[in-house]
Amino acid sequence: MAALRALRPFAHREFRVLISALSISIFGSGMWAVAMVYEVIHLGGGPLELSLVATAASVGLVGFVLAGGIAADRLPQRLLIIAVEGANLAVIATVTALAMLNVLQLWHLAIGAFVLGVGQAFFFPAYSAILPRILPADDLLAANGLEGTVRPVLQQAAGPALAGILVAALSPAHAVAGVAVCHLLAFGIVNFLSRQTLGPYSPDTGGTPAKSSLFKDLREGFSYTIRTPWLLWTLIWACLSVLFLIGPIEVLLPFVVQDQLGGDSRMFGFLLAIMGVGSAIAALATASLRLPRRYLTVMVVTWGLGSLPVAAIGFMDSFWMLGAAMLIFGVTEGIGTVIWGTLLQRRVPRHLLGRISSLDFFVSLALMPVSMALAGPVAEVVPIWLIFFIGGLACPIMAFVALFAARMTTDEIENPLTSGAEDPEPADTQPDSV
Repeated sequence: MAALRALRPFAHREFRVLISALSISIFGSGMWAVAMVYEVIHLGGGPLELSLVATAASVGLVGFVLAGGIAADRLPQRLLIIAVEGANLAVIATVTALAMLNVLQLWHLAIGAFVLGVGQAFFFPAYSAILPRILPADDLLAANGLEGTVRPVLQQAAGPALAGILVAALSPAHAVAGVAVCHLLAFGIVNFLSRQTLGPYSPDTGGTPAKSSLFKDLREGFSYTIRTPWLLWTLIWACLSVLFLIGPIEVLLPFVVQDQLGGDSRMFGFLLAIMGVGSAIAALATASLRLPRRYLTVMVVTWGLGSLPVAAIGFMDSFWMLGAAMLIFGVTEGIGTVIWGTLLQRRVPRHLLGRISSLDFFVSLALMPVSMALAGPVAEVVPIWLIFFIGGLACPIMAFVALFAARMTTDEIENPLTSGAEDPEPADTQPDSV
């Protein structure tokens, strides 16, 4: 019965189209992560050049994600998704052609990475905003769980693996061509989205919203966040967790592996894979269950307690202990993320969902490079074990502060989300036969 619950979103044609296109697109993104690296190396670039290309993607993503949220609320979400996949296809096809003709240069890659980053900034707010319009409220948890399952499997594992095989067997250009094929398929599939999902949502009419300035739209999203305690305090916790945890895990964990375990890059990669697999399994398991009655408590406590093993990383000298810590961190991250995405779609008014989703995305992205930039210099003056210890303890403490400061235990009782209760508006479409 639980397995059937996880598959219920597939009863809806629009979701089948959307998740198919998303899966192929993120598989291509996983391939691009490896193909881009080896294309830079093939062109004679080193760490500096690779950093510049990666930074171009980050600038495009962070710089436009708030605009992407406004667009998702003010423009047809279906057309936004189609336009993004079309732009992705055009960029990757151009890079492929230049690479095959041996005229590709680093600045071509940088521009391509920037456009792909901008595309992500517009795609994911539109995707988050369109889901409640094509699915009933009770299926949103399962839909978010399915996305949380396919993303690490395809983007972090299968996509990079295939790209690595193509680079080794043929050339980086052939791996880029594989990415182009993925975006071609995704672009073709998203065009099958029904025009019933064409228009943006209006809280008054259900049609196209009245014209408004970008500043006013952005201010409306910020104002809603500030006056919504459960949303505000969860975002504050997310800011601190990204700041305290991402840098140490991404930058300092390789040195823990090297100095405490005597391992190499393969061991580090395997640890990250354990974390990703844990997140994927947890997301699928969460998709198979009902949304908890104490949904805010479960989300925040799971996230908080899941950070505790990180505090002990600096003292671990066993691969299996470190692997267990990463598994717990991945599992709890997967559970909390699926519940969080569902809450946004069920409790945030539809006409604000794109902006709130982009704000959530922006909060996570903006501090990620800051955390990674600080981790190295801080480790020069502070022992690595102490950095992990402080980060692993600070996040659970902050989680409980957020839980009580926002009165989440009272809020979730006053706003139940069982059987579609408290949803801002009903979904727009009915299920089709599978």
